Amino acid sequence: MAFELKQNLKLSQQLIMTPQLQQAIKLLQLSRQELVEAINQEMEENPLLEEISLDEGNEETINNEFEKDILSSERENVKAVEHTEEINVEKGAGTEEFDWASYLEDYGPVGVTYGGKDGEETSWDNVLTESQSLTKHLTWQMKLSSFSEDEERVCNQIIGNLDQNGYLCATIPEIAQLENVSEEFAESVLKKVQEFDPPGIAARDLQECLLIQSRMLGVKNKIIEVIIKEFLKELELKNYVHIAHKLKVPLREVEIAVLLISGMNPKPGSIYSEEKIQPIIPDVYVVKSGDEYKIILNDDGLPRLRISNFYREVMAGLSGHDHNEVENGKKYIKDKVKSATWLIKSIQQRQNTIYKVAGSIVKFQKDFFDRGIDFLRPLVLRDIANDIDMHESTISRVVNNKYMHSPQGIFEMKYFFGSSIKRTSDGTIASKSVKEEIKQIINSEQQRKPYSDCEIVNMLKAKGINIARRTVAKYREMLGILPSSKRKKYF
Repeated sequence: MAFELKQNLKLSQQLIMTPQLQQAIKLLQLSRQELVEAINQEMEENPLLEEISLDEGNEETINNEFEKDILSSERENVKAVEHTEEINVEKGAGTEEFDWASYLEDYGPVGVTYGGKDGEETSWDNVLTESQSLTKHLTWQMKLSSFSEDEERVCNQIIGNLDQNGYLCATIPEIAQLENVSEEFAESVLKKVQEFDPPGIAARDLQECLLIQSRMLGVKNKIIEVIIKEFLKELELKNYVHIAHKLKVPLREVEIAVLLISGMNPKPGSIYSEEKIQPIIPDVYVVKSGDEYKIILNDDGLPRLRISNFYREVMAGLSGHDHNEVENGKKYIKDKVKSATWLIKSIQQRQNTIYKVAGSIVKFQKDFFDRGIDFLRPLVLRDIANDIDMHESTISRVVNNKYMHSPQGIFEMKYFFGSSIKRTSDGTIASKSVKEEIKQIINSEQQRKPYSDCEIVNMLKAKGINIARRTVAKYREMLGILPSSKRKKYF
């Protein structure tokens, strides 16, 4: 068996994701809050990064920013991004000197920006306070009750096994086994917990939850208890005539009982939800100036970064130390300078891309900003990508989790994209506009006689919108609107 060596020449193309490109893509798809967290983390890890204060930044007011030449600003940004990393070698010295001028430039904002007014302070009305959790609320009530040590242990197990809606997830035998007590003892503790606030807490199912609330309300109407125990399904379907027939009582009595049951809370624990509501901070402001719209990037709250000049002096002061220490120190500083530069340029490129995408959206959807939802145009990612000469995947990353403040309100940037529906006459209409039409039709209906999906189809057809009944049903479900049988109100 003979072996021989051969050389082959092969030509191929490969797309290699450089660290700079990976970082730029990562920052592009981050939301505003995630970007701030990423910047703060990088500032902790990289000592060469420092934040420019408002006094040092010499930021201009919004009125002055409106007068900026956008094209000139973009040319300056492109020029800054295209700076290369150079290392000048002094002839005869034998040591490398870092080109700090390439890195210590001022990375200004892209386009028109808003960074807050001078002297503007945070309103205390917008500060979120920490809400009390369900666990803390119930534990506080337990401490006020005359529980024995064993009862407290069982009570803590019950409280710890409640879901976010306040229902008990574990069974009584499981709790009894965990705390080494009898099932009767665990059941008696559960009954005491079920007397806590909010009413209906620690129930094992919806039926028990409603029964606890009816008992705590002191309702003496026996029909209510019977309906909860035996006719929950009919109650959901609003089949009140059937309930009255089965109970052999007047329909009016059933209606009164249903009114009381409807006032109960089927999810008593939800009022103590620990989910924090995050306010929406727009990434872009769209402001009308004459007949045109101006795009303003919101830089308020975003740290403005630069590379610290202090480390140039540090590198200069390393010359008198051990050669290995000097080389290691210079290598460390150079790596951190490059890392900081990549971050600053990636943030600048991110803002530049958001600015371009926002401007293109405003161009396509000008009628919407002028006249409202009825004039929203069908728009897809490809339209924006072709307009600003970018890839669709880049547009998708930009519009996700980014918000735009406009004269029509605050919208997520991906809100402006949607499919089109043909009109009976020439032209198309955006699917979101159709959803808004359906919503307005349902809001205007009589509560005792709501419109069916077929009736909504006919009303839309009269307005020149031809869609199928199943499409109306799909859009209605997406809007969170119940079918006509469940929207009907008898009283």
